[in-house]
Amino acid sequence: MPNALTDYLDLSVDASFRQWRELAIRRDAAPGTRQVTFFPVETLLCLAAMYVVDHRRFGSSSAPSARSPIPELAHAFHRPPSSVLAKMANIDGSRPHGARFDVLVGTALRGDPEHFEATYRTVLAGARAAGFGPTAVPDFLGIEQGGRFELLGQEEITSDAIDSMIEAELAAMLARHEDLGERDTTRLLVSAARVGQHRFAKDVLINCGRECVFCGFALDGPQGGAPSSGLLRASHIKAWRSSTNLERLDVANGIAACPTHDAAFDVGLLGISADLSVTVSPRFKAAGTTNEGVRNALRSPPFRTRIALPTGAVEPSRAYLSWHAAQVFVR
Repeated sequence: MPNALTDYLDLSVDASFRQWRELAIRRDAAPGTRQVTFFPVETLLCLAAMYVVDHRRFGSSSAPSARSPIPELAHAFHRPPSSVLAKMANIDGSRPHGARFDVLVGTALRGDPEHFEATYRTVLAGARAAGFGPTAVPDFLGIEQGGRFELLGQEEITSDAIDSMIEAELAAMLARHEDLGERDTTRLLVSAARVGQHRFAKDVLINCGRECVFCGFALDGPQGGAPSSGLLRASHIKAWRSSTNLERLDVANGIAACPTHDAAFDVGLLGISADLSVTVSPRFKAAGTTNEGVRNALRSPPFRTRIALPTGAVEPSRAYLSWHAAQVFVR
């Protein structure tokens, strides 16, 4: 039974292999009996799953997303999906009085992406050595065969926005986790915000068909993954710092755009009406009369008079579009 953070943070392939061998012979708990303690590899994969699915919205059809790994993890761990989701809630601190150990593990690894990436690969290496193939334990972050894990959408979370969020939420989080000090609680808030933003950005890119809604620019990353180098961005319609926690995670509060049109929308040179038609600020139009670069950005085609979304996509909410029109758009 693990009794130190090093059992998680310094996990070796050999230790991972031994834990997976134990999981291979585990049987489902009988109804009404207490479940066995989570092995470190189980907790670490629950942590990794948080980059893919919001445990509070598991099973919801309102936010298009990559297929959830929860059923596979539950099967591999011989636990019900509800147990996996509860562990995820413990890790991100959203479960009142959840296990302090889970919170500390999650905070430490979410705050160090390179360490998290290496640990994730160690967990999968042990699983493969123990006979758990990609079907039983999928590589849902897509980095097992190479590549780097990259948090998406982080440019929206500025230091000022983070400070404002901490000021608003720190007292409530400390009340839920009385055993954590202010330093660890602050780190927990920041890491949870960054993971939530990554998940939001990923879902928005999928919802928008991985292309700019204004001009159709598209450039997928390796193996159809997330676009690299910021060449396609997923941003909030109602700014992150002005949104509630639920609004920050709402796919209807986001659009995908190329850097030029993303920046123009962000500063109010472009807007979107309730009927999804694109509005262009008079200031932006005027600049096009003297600047060829601006003219190219607004030339149709490829610039669209109405944003394009795939069939079945979640459309931007009118409430968020109205906020942008009132608070950001330059008239």
